[in-house]
This record gives sequence, structure tokens and C-alpha cells, in this order.
Amino acid sequence: MAAEAKARHRFGSSDVLIDELFATTQQLRTFVDGRLREHGASVARLRTLRVLALAGGPLRMRDLAEYVGNAPRTTTTIVDSLERDGLVERVRHPSDRRAFLLTLTPEGVRRHREAEELDRAALAAATGALGAAEREQLRTLLGRIRTAVADSRSGDGGSDDDGGNSDDAHDTDG
Repeated sequence: MAAEAKARHRFGSSDVLIDELFATTQQLRTFVDGRLREHGASVARLRTLRVLALAGGPLRMRDLAEYVGNAPRTTTTIVDSLERDGLVERVRHPSDRRAFLLTLTPEGVRRHREAEELDRAALAAATGALGAAEREQLRTLLGRIRTAVADSRSGDGGSDDDGGNSDDAHDTDG
């Protein structure tokens, strides 16, 4: 463990706090993904199912990619996998012959609900050591970091868009 921490410090950012945030996020994702995979799901698939379930109607692929925060190619790979498993279907767009809309199948709705329960249980286990006040304090602190980043980006003309590639390295698992 000490060697891992030393390597993280050596190859990480210039701020140990940021290294800890990234390490925690990666560890949480790996933990939740492991719990989901025991039941044939994954974080990437759950995120896609979640957006389709909560969208209020069928979505174009590009809109889904934007909502999920993936590159279109990554989203296509995930959707292809979900379609093969009978969880998502493509239907012709009513007014654009070239476009398809994505919607959950009844089995997709059922599997989405199951995956959400697994996700909730895994996250509860991961954060169970924090009390209510600690959870609120952590949320407040993280919110302050996000605000500082947003304020500095808007002040220097930067964009809040990362090109949709924030999770490409992790979401190519269909």
C-alpha cells in the first residue's frame, strides 16, 4: 500500500488532495462496477440505461452520448451491447429518415431497476462509514471545488465541455 501511495504521488498531480480525489473516485467506480458485474451489469451500462429511463421519451444517439458524457463512438458500443441483450431498441425517427431513436424495452426497464438497486446498495456500503453530518460536509466541500473550477473557467473564457471524453477510457465496456 505504501508503494502504491508513493507511485501515485510520484506520477500524480501537483496536489495530493486532487490525487486523493481521483484515487477515491476510481476506487469507488471499480467497487461499484464489480458489484454490478456480478449481475451482468456495469457502471457504463447503468448510466446509459438510467438516462434512457429518465429521459421521458426516446433519444437520438448523439443526445444520449451528451447526457451520459461519452464520446459518440463509446455510446454506440454500449448501445449495441444493450441492443444485443434485448434491453434497448432503435426505432425510426418519425420525421428524419436517416435518424433512429433509442428506447428501453420492457426487459431494459426491469434490468435498469435491478441495476439501480445494486448501485444503491454498493454506494451505501462504500459510504456507510460517514455520518449524515460528514456526508453533508463532504458535499459542501466538493461543491466549493466545483464552483471554484466553474468560476475560473468562466473568467478565462474556458469551456465547461470536455469534448465528451471524460470517461472514454472506462466506458468502452459494453
